[in-house]
Amino acid sequence: MEVISEQAQERTNVSWCTVIGPGTPCCCPIAGRHLFAGATLKYSPLFSPRCIWCTVQESNRGLRGSRAEMGKMQVLGVLAVILAVFCVHAKVYFREEFLDGDEWRSRWVNSKHNSDYGEWKLTAGDFYGDAEKDKGLQTSQDAHFYAVSSRFEPFSNEGKPLVIQFTVKHEQKIDCGGGYVKVFPSDLDQADMHGESSYYIMFGPDICGYSTKKVHVIFNYKGKTHLIKKEIKCKDDELTHLYTLILNPDQTYEVKIDNEKVESGSLEDDWDFLPPEKIKDPEAKQPEDWDDHAKIDDADDTKPEDWDKPENIPDPDAKKPEDWDEDMDGEWEPPMIPNPEYKGEWKPKQIDNPNYKGPWVHPEIDNPEYSADLNIYKFDNIAVLGLDLWQVKSGTIFDNFLITDDVKEAEDMAKETWDVTKEPERKMKQEQDDLKRKEDEEKNKEQETEADEEDLGEEEEEEEEEEEEERKGEEATKDLEEDEEVKPSHTEL
Repeated sequence: MEVISEQAQERTNVSWCTVIGPGTPCCCPIAGRHLFAGATLKYSPLFSPRCIWCTVQESNRGLRGSRAEMGKMQVLGVLAVILAVFCVHAKVYFREEFLDGDEWRSRWVNSKHNSDYGEWKLTAGDFYGDAEKDKGLQTSQDAHFYAVSSRFEPFSNEGKPLVIQFTVKHEQKIDCGGGYVKVFPSDLDQADMHGESSYYIMFGPDICGYSTKKVHVIFNYKGKTHLIKKEIKCKDDELTHLYTLILNPDQTYEVKIDNEKVESGSLEDDWDFLPPEKIKDPEAKQPEDWDDHAKIDDADDTKPEDWDKPENIPDPDAKKPEDWDEDMDGEWEPPMIPNPEYKGEWKPKQIDNPNYKGPWVHPEIDNPEYSADLNIYKFDNIAVLGLDLWQVKSGTIFDNFLITDDVKEAEDMAKETWDVTKEPERKMKQEQDDLKRKEDEEKNKEQETEADEEDLGEEEEEEEEEEEEERKGEEATKDLEEDEEVKPSHTEL
């Protein structure tokens, strides 16, 4: 440990220990500012409002000789314990960015459960922010199932957060297909992975038509999968989006899209893992004299004498047709029309019920089938991340996979990857769209010009045909007239 200079001490002025990394000042309200080189420390109220350096120094001042040495050793022992507690570094269990070309094939296993699974290819797609960083696994065949997975060292998330993060790009204008990941236990046979393989967690977007555009958050609890009861809308455009799931040991969760929270809550509230804690008392019944009618009929109200009128009456303006034959058509009756004087069913007016007690609330009791479980969030032997999905139109790109126990680690990776490339990608996509729009406009103009020329050509041909017909007609008339002139008359004969 090293003590920072007095000048540096004067520049540091906060009231509690906030050391967040090696070489960062640690501040103590009692003894000033100190520097702990190579350690990550946080203030602990379990010991004292002093930083570790202050505690050591104070002990040294209060003890003498061997006793001082013993006290120093004891304090250093406390220091070691605190460092063990607070010097906890983020653990990255799995990270995949596909930055080494085809080497990804050595880490990922294609399932052979079905012989016709779709093929994956490594590409950044038709538009991207960085041609290399944005390379990911892309589905390449329409109307296919896909199944591929990657294994890592098994771990348990007991007592710590579990963060799952990845990016998805549906550049093909997806109409129906999955964009989610599955997290599996260590006993998964990767070569036989399929849709019925047992998994721990399923998380990510799913799109099918206009009705299904949601984010799945599915957990396996005691052998049964449970879907979230809330509706989380996913992104459905063609750009890359970042999906993050945070599962905390206090049984809470958070879902983020593009680093913004879109949903959060309690595992017990938002999934049906457990039966309800309270149930309606089956022995309780509403008392017979409990009046829950807020309004009642006014007993003094009476129906007016002229109330009852028929709903329909004969049309007074209707007349029997002149050709009506009663022998053939029967007796003529005028058609019925709605009665303008009809008032409907009479009902007495309503008044406040003097005996109204309000709605009866069914009393609840503890559910004998309910048993609290503080380990719903916990999964042991997490070891495989897989893509097991179906796509009608292929082209989705998966990238930037991360499984860690630290939210900040996920945020930092997002800043290094998606945050850097999202704007260049959007710009490239916009430029492509603008170019395509311009080409389409020019193509449409060419087609319109060709169509106009064709129409003009057809009109010219029609005019030529008409002129030819007219010329032939004139020649025929002329020939006929000439024949009439040379023909001898009767007198000449």
